[in-house]
Amino acid sequence: MNIKLLTVAMGIALTATTISANAQKSYTEGVVTYSTEVRGQPADVKEYFTTDSTATVITFGPGTVKILNTAKHDYVAVVLDIPVAQLKKAGIATPAELEEGMAALPTFTYTPSAETKVISGFNCTKVVAKDNKSGKTYDIWITKDITVPATALPFYYAAIGGFPVQFTSFQQGQEISITITSISNDKAPAGTFAISKDFERGTLADLNAGG
Repeated sequence: MNIKLLTVAMGIALTATTISANAQKSYTEGVVTYSTEVRGQPADVKEYFTTDSTATVITFGPGTVKILNTAKHDYVAVVLDIPVAQLKKAGIATPAELEEGMAALPTFTYTPSAETKVISGFNCTKVVAKDNKSGKTYDIWITKDITVPATALPFYYAAIGGFPVQFTSFQQGQEISITITSISNDKAPAGTFAISKDFERGTLADLNAGG
């Protein structure tokens, strides 16, 4: 089964290049804005988070993609809205799709270091993350200047012990270097965490197949 959309849905969270925060601030809900790429196209992203949900809204080229996720990772939906193609479709992951998508993500063992530096105004400490599947290692810079709900962390870095500021993101089999610069406590617009009734619904496999 093609699970690229699900891999993105699980892995795209906080793939950021534009965020700012005040030292020692605690967030229970807010929005992370950043830039990334979708199939080689530049894309602007807003990730809205609460203590129990996230909604990642990706704006690129002709339309938007919205990825909905829960804190327990027991629900993932990918919502496509491309007006020029009159396309309004939503793919909701089945239990089997959720399991397969989670299995595709890396799992890490962490080794803290004493190395520190300031990145984007955050006091950061380096943690070496070793992928238990490939054996590759990654330098991840985390901060404890702020606290956020688990939903606002990349799933595969949930146990790293801080908020990742500079790290590697994993999307569709690609590795992307990320540096966070800001975060705000703005609330999500009404309806952000829902799928409108005018969207055709199916599974993620249906969405991948264009059906």
